[in-house]
Amino acid sequence: MGLLDGKKGLIYGVRNERSIGWGCAKSLAREGATLALTFFGEREEKDVNKLAPTLGEGVVKLTGPCDLTNPEQIAALHERLAAEFGTLDFVVHSVAFAKGLSGRYVDTSADDFLVSLNSSTYTLVAAAKAAEPLMSAGGAIVTLSFLGGERVVPNYNSAGISKAALESSVRYLANDLGPQNIRVNAISAGPTMTLSARGISGFGDMYKVHGQVSPLRHSTTPDEVGDACVFLVSNLSRGVTGDVLFVDSGYHILGFPTLPQPTEPR
Repeated sequence: MGLLDGKKGLIYGVRNERSIGWGCAKSLAREGATLALTFFGEREEKDVNKLAPTLGEGVVKLTGPCDLTNPEQIAALHERLAAEFGTLDFVVHSVAFAKGLSGRYVDTSADDFLVSLNSSTYTLVAAAKAAEPLMSAGGAIVTLSFLGGERVVPNYNSAGISKAALESSVRYLANDLGPQNIRVNAISAGPTMTLSARGISGFGDMYKVHGQVSPLRHSTTPDEVGDACVFLVSNLSRGVTGDVLFVDSGYHILGFPTLPQPTEPR
């Protein structure tokens, strides 16, 4: 018996086998969930359609494109979900896009700022609004954040501001949807070697240092995030909403991380 037997869920933002969305899909499928997987465009479509059958026969009921900044695509997707699933038990929002990452934050253009905020933050609001009518018996919504929403991370800039707004949105959405027994939470994941992350200047060094100095002394993996996602959409977390769960090997507790020093022989 799985924790999610009989549950039906939608995952936004699966890209490839290294994406956090795919890590979540594997963990959720292992616990018995039936899934719908969305991707952004044609580039991801081939990978997602190749990966979906590996979760097992009948696990993925539908795949399709969905740009969460496009209301028409959102509406079309939820028409398909209503016909195929009837109701939804959970939504995983693994979507982010930002511009103006390098250089000084003070030099960020208004256009880049608005693109980042719309793509990385408002898309959660759009996803929650669309899912609410299908969560007639309650449900859970989980989004993905990062420590850059709380602290300055070099070359993260507008993405960090968007993550801060995303975490605030989690709290406001939790308050709005709580009376319908819909819970909204975020996972703040440590640096993971995803395609998007590798586009951040200096990410390789950040990833290496994270694994060396975090209390657990290892870097975050998509599977760790996926297992935390299982907890947040399952009945085990039925009393948890409006929260941010860190899955980063404890890195966020450190005040001024430094590389570990070699120990002196005794």
